[in-house]
Amino acid sequence: MVVPRQGSRRKISWDVVRAGCVTLVMLYHSTTVSVEFHPEIEPRTFYFPYQVGASLLLVISAYFACVTIGRGTVLRYWWGRIARLLPAFVAGSLIIFLLTRAYYIEGWFWPRTRDLVEHLLMLWHWMPEEFEFIDVSHWTIPLQLMGFTAAALLYRSRWGHGNRIVWVLWAAVLLPMLQWPIRASAPSHLYVVLADGFGLHRWHLFVAGVAIWLWSSKGRLGNTHFAALLASCMVAQWLHSFAPDTEGMLSADLGSSVGVSIGLCVVALVARGPDWEGLIPRSAYKPIQWYAGISYGVFLMHQSLGHMVVRRLQDLGAPTTVQTLGMIATGVLLGWMLTRVVEQPAHRYLMEVYDKFTPERGAPARAG
Repeated sequence: MVVPRQGSRRKISWDVVRAGCVTLVMLYHSTTVSVEFHPEIEPRTFYFPYQVGASLLLVISAYFACVTIGRGTVLRYWWGRIARLLPAFVAGSLIIFLLTRAYYIEGWFWPRTRDLVEHLLMLWHWMPEEFEFIDVSHWTIPLQLMGFTAAALLYRSRWGHGNRIVWVLWAAVLLPMLQWPIRASAPSHLYVVLADGFGLHRWHLFVAGVAIWLWSSKGRLGNTHFAALLASCMVAQWLHSFAPDTEGMLSADLGSSVGVSIGLCVVALVARGPDWEGLIPRSAYKPIQWYAGISYGVFLMHQSLGHMVVRRLQDLGAPTTVQTLGMIATGVLLGWMLTRVVEQPAHRYLMEVYDKFTPERGAPARAG
């Protein structure tokens, strides 16, 4: 998850897109997932049933990984990503664990200490039937960590430069697509463990982010080549959205696939096009930048605790729209607190420790 630094010259359009994505995540989790996870919660008057926001946030993360990886050494880049992601994830998971137990709702998931440890080890993708989420929205964290690590290793090798990186991108899109028939036909347990553990069905999102960067800033992808690669990512998104329906038949989530495809085009236009300075009033800059700056904290904190707020408000007789707004407000408040108290101070401290014990030649890189 990319968080802007104070004084960043990043285009306001990036902050608008990132703020919009995290809002879509909260709308989906508050209006659709809340009812699916907890059937006693009444259907929403307004609901947003599309899984779009988190996927696009992964695309944006991949794009900005490309932007920042060349600033300073690769090791400092990698350490900066770890310093940004892990402290907030650990602290957020602990807070959710404690508050879920302190304000337990009868019949809901009661997290044990073992569940917390397994969650912090991020074991869910490997064996979801064995390991519980403390908060399901955290599914992106291990994928980002693997993605940033893969980016660092590729950048250090010849495969991260020149035309070779384009071959790597095509392989990362096509290989998971080619093995889809295996995934759709009762695969072995070992296959499921490896495929889900390494997130094969999400690789195209990272590919899309890298492709957008190559097309927008380096001119290393022509328009036709870029369109073909991005279209392949869109097909991969649709293909990997197939899941058994209530009758056991495979069906695709077409709405979410279309939403992600539209989002990919928006991200590409933001990356290559002019800033939205003429569209966004100056008075809106600070609120948008503030919200975008706490987006990672909001993402970490909003779901499980937000569902508890929804249920409590329902018990008090609040309308469903008020319940949804209550969950969103909870996510923003807790996300802001996590950002200010944990994420930013921990990142600064860990980067200072790195710079103290690992001196580098020249100016240190920005770890955005």
